Amino acid sequence: MKKFNFRKVLDGLTASSPGSGSSSGSNSSGGAGTGSLHPGGTAGVLREEIQETLTSEYFHICKTVRHGFPYQPTALAFDPVQKTLAIGTRSGAIRILGRPGVDCYCQHESGAAVLQLQFLINEGALVSASSDDTLHLWNLRQKRPAILHSLKFNRERITYCHLPFQSKWLYVGTERGNTHIVNIESFVLSGYVIMWNKAIELSTKTHPGPVVHLSDSPRDEGKLLIGYENGTVVFWDLKSKRAELRVYYDEAIHSIDWHHEGKQFMCSHSDGSLTLWNLKSPSRPFQTTIPHGKSQREGRKSESCKPILKVEYKTCRNSEPFIIFSGGLSYDKACRRPSLTIMHGKAITVLEMDHPIVEFLTLCETPYPNEFQEPYAVVVLLEKDLIVVDLTQSNFPIFENPYPMDIHESPVTCTAYFADCPPDLILVLYSIGVKHKKQGYSNKEWPISGGAWNLGTQTYPEIIITGHADGSIKFWDASAITLQMLYKLKTSKVFEKQKVGEGKQTCEIVEEDPYAIQMIYWCPESRIFCVSGVSAYVIIYKFSRHEITTEIVSLEVRLQYDVEDIITPEPETSPPFPDLSSQLPSSRSLSGSTNTVASEGVTKDSIPCLNVKTRPVRMPPGYQAELVIQLVWVDGEPPQQITSLAVSSAYGIVAFGNCNGLAVVDFIQKTVLLSMGTIDLYKSSDLYQRQPRSPRKNKQFIADNFCMRGLSNFYPDLTKRIRTSYQSLTELNDSPVPLELERCKSPTSDHVNGHCTSPTSQSCSSGKRLSSADVSKVNRWGPGRPPFRKAQSAACMEISLPVTTEESRENSYNRSRSSSISSIDKDSKEAITALYFMESFARKNDSTISPCLFVGTSLGMVLIISLNLPSAEEQRFTEPVMVLPSGTFLSLKGAVLTFSCMDRTGGLMQPPYEVWKDPNNIEENEKSWRRKLVMNCPSPSQEIGDHQYTIVCSEKQAKVFSLPSQTCLYVHNITETSFILQADVVVMCNSACLACFCANGHIMIMSLPSLRPMLDVNYLPLTDMRIARTFCFTNEGQALYLVSPTEIQRLTYSQEMCDNLQDMLGDLFTPIETPEAQNRGFLKGLFGGSGQTFDREELFGEASAGKASRSLAQHIPGPGGIEGMKGAAGGVMGELTRARIALDERGQRLGELEEKTAGMMTSAEAFSKHAHELMLKYKDKKWYQF
Repeated sequence: MKKFNFRKVLDGLTASSPGSGSSSGSNSSGGAGTGSLHPGGTAGVLREEIQETLTSEYFHICKTVRHGFPYQPTALAFDPVQKTLAIGTRSGAIRILGRPGVDCYCQHESGAAVLQLQFLINEGALVSASSDDTLHLWNLRQKRPAILHSLKFNRERITYCHLPFQSKWLYVGTERGNTHIVNIESFVLSGYVIMWNKAIELSTKTHPGPVVHLSDSPRDEGKLLIGYENGTVVFWDLKSKRAELRVYYDEAIHSIDWHHEGKQFMCSHSDGSLTLWNLKSPSRPFQTTIPHGKSQREGRKSESCKPILKVEYKTCRNSEPFIIFSGGLSYDKACRRPSLTIMHGKAITVLEMDHPIVEFLTLCETPYPNEFQEPYAVVVLLEKDLIVVDLTQSNFPIFENPYPMDIHESPVTCTAYFADCPPDLILVLYSIGVKHKKQGYSNKEWPISGGAWNLGTQTYPEIIITGHADGSIKFWDASAITLQMLYKLKTSKVFEKQKVGEGKQTCEIVEEDPYAIQMIYWCPESRIFCVSGVSAYVIIYKFSRHEITTEIVSLEVRLQYDVEDIITPEPETSPPFPDLSSQLPSSRSLSGSTNTVASEGVTKDSIPCLNVKTRPVRMPPGYQAELVIQLVWVDGEPPQQITSLAVSSAYGIVAFGNCNGLAVVDFIQKTVLLSMGTIDLYKSSDLYQRQPRSPRKNKQFIADNFCMRGLSNFYPDLTKRIRTSYQSLTELNDSPVPLELERCKSPTSDHVNGHCTSPTSQSCSSGKRLSSADVSKVNRWGPGRPPFRKAQSAACMEISLPVTTEESRENSYNRSRSSSISSIDKDSKEAITALYFMESFARKNDSTISPCLFVGTSLGMVLIISLNLPSAEEQRFTEPVMVLPSGTFLSLKGAVLTFSCMDRTGGLMQPPYEVWKDPNNIEENEKSWRRKLVMNCPSPSQEIGDHQYTIVCSEKQAKVFSLPSQTCLYVHNITETSFILQADVVVMCNSACLACFCANGHIMIMSLPSLRPMLDVNYLPLTDMRIARTFCFTNEGQALYLVSPTEIQRLTYSQEMCDNLQDMLGDLFTPIETPEAQNRGFLKGLFGGSGQTFDREELFGEASAGKASRSLAQHIPGPGGIEGMKGAAGGVMGELTRARIALDERGQRLGELEEKTAGMMTSAEAFSKHAHELMLKYKDKKWYQF
């Protein structure tokens, strides 16, 4: 345990000096730097000794679990005994699902698409065939499956695989039409091969095509049915090595399925037809039907339909068989959705799906193919969903899916993660959300119920919040590495629905999804929830258990930018730009009644992007809209998107900013407190010396030329596109729009320095608009983007996008920005990138703390805004709140990302909050109207000195400042060649640390306050901006990100959780006795099939079939698992483990057999006793006495 001393520095040397931007401890290689004392300071008297308990041994990175729907699925398999489901994907991933809580993700190292999956039924193993023509054997008898063997085909491509029940020989069909046989135990090829030219007739001149089906006969295991793509079906006798019969059809075959008696089989074809074949008459189909074809006159062929891609023929003991198939619809119904057809007797039911069908499987009661199948459900794998249909009910309802497969119901646009939150929240959210669940599901239990799951040692509650493109918010219970949806909130309900043709007139910053969520802020203690959307709005929600009907209060805010850097001379013939202060009314209604009409040739002004509902709205229990704040168009310019958001329930204030400036709103009094451009926040202390510019003469700005970047970049596979109002550097460089945008600031204002001076302020009904100017033009250069949006242009530096170098950013601290050349090189448009409410010291050497708002900008500046709240609690609802810049600023390299504060003992300080009280509970509010606040203030001290330490992290570095002296104690240059995408101060083992995710893929952890590096791991290269947008850290060593458009990947950086992860994961395999086969009876055994048992070992083994060619396939030993079988299966450990498992199963079966034997002996003794008594009773009677 090391001690780190905080030293007082001379007051004249502050962290805000321009020279302090280049602190020691940098690392030019882009890795982790080293924390150091600020070089400008002189060591003073030792004030505190903070013991940092965290060491590098506490940290380790590992993935925990993946939630959501498998992205781009390709294959499906089901174990009818273990009742587990496996899904393969195009990226080579496999998801294995069992009962809720049993969810395992594994990945092929090659990344090749999974073509087919085959369970070794009730054996705890899985075979996967991938598009790189490799077979893999997975061991599922451990919590993290591992590959035991691989077999790489070198000369042929795999098209189909089949593994008979309770067999160790796998049939593999290839593109050339050949059929190979693989031993599952040793994973080597048998010398037995069925060549295509031997399977078909010698007179056939054409190649039959790839093998599309393989299955052994239910009646005789020694017969193999081989289906070829061109319509040929061969019934192959494995013993005699010849074709017993051949079937020909003039349409291509897609799939085949047997009748359980083994006398008939059904084929699906490319013309939408189903053919039923009888082995006794193979010359023509026993029956041909086109289920969805139009009926034709006799003698004419039915109309062709779309191909039937798969058919399953399942029999029932007490009813007609089920014929289930996908596709086959008529071509004249092009607009019909993908469908699954269920034929049961004369009834035909068509189930339309929302997405294309990838694969489906019928779940049956028995694993034996030669028994009545008794189907009870159908698992349908769609491109973006997984559904299970109940076949036991006539209306075929679907089961309620217990897995979180609907994360992507609307594209995820942002995430938030909260660990160790108040324990009652999960129950409260669930009780509200369960009332809104859909009805009409099957009343049966979820049929995929395999595996076992334990709670484990992790007991603290976790909640994940996802924001979506349709404006919806989903709250998820993420405790104990599971995921279950608790509550869904639709933010779009506060707005009027857009009418056709209305969007172009009122909202030009988005084409689709104008309600897309951009940022989320949640205070679990006060239950205040706030969101910002892509259409430049902020909604504040309060939680209530009671339903209310009320009008939605809304405010409109003007945020504009008043500085232009680029000066371009205009022709003197053009008149000067007029002062719009004389054209605009001095007072405007916040409801927009005096808005300028948006039409051709007329500049848009004071128009919000969306219309808030004006009528009373019914709000169900849950989160209810308290206030809607919208940014409006300013002189033809659409409002810039919100880049930062913070809420304080204790202060009753919400703050948000964009590339134009900062707005502060009192949501208790529904009042705009501050609406100020970024440069005005500096007052007279602007480091960049921004100067006013002469107005541009050509004022017209065409909004349609406004280049916007959207979510379609994140979701190229989705049709939804969201246009957003920010540009990358390359987009601006290629744009034909001139850059000479000039400043024109109105001299009239109702505010002093942008903060409210009126006692009544600006309420939502009084109607005065708050702004520091009426008109401005926006120079969209550089950091006019949200923090993660900035990464869209900068994070791809390794690809093609230019990035401002660190050298030029350093020089910007001491260069004048008055010249046009300097303004072109530097970023003058300063976005608000981070906000933080805290009880702190607003000014240097203040003696007392006060409510403050920390403001971070894209140029690395930190400003402190002072909040003057009414002293008496009863005055908070009537007296105005004074908001004004304090003049204090600090500087860092790169855009500021996050803030946090620590007390003098090293404890992390939480922002103050208001204890939740139901706003609609009349009885409770009548008893006490007072607000209960938890301020979390540092302990008072009579000693003179610093009492608080502020941590600030930017894209490039982290700094620790001592307040109120504003001394920079520690500096850590995190990266030089890259930049940080996400940074959070989190609690780990009751100590605070700084967690960072860098664009080069590194995850770095630093202890606080010394900024000592604890962990630096190259974890995840930034390959998709989806990761940058959704990556977030939380307490207790947890983190997550959206790994694909449909999946959330959770990870931990805690060594303790990595050690306990095995106990938290579910078991994929549980010992279950294989059900016994039904007794076929004497007659069926005599006439129903081959009376001899089929010995595959004798036929396919090396002794009789020989060895396969070494060049045909290559055996690759697998890495094995972590719980056993770490070597190849033939190794000593593998054999011992396998023997132990076999002994355990054998012992269990022997025990069961012993119990059955004892029962039979008891029954036999009872029968013998009764027989003896009966014999004695009738012993002396004559025959005629009976």
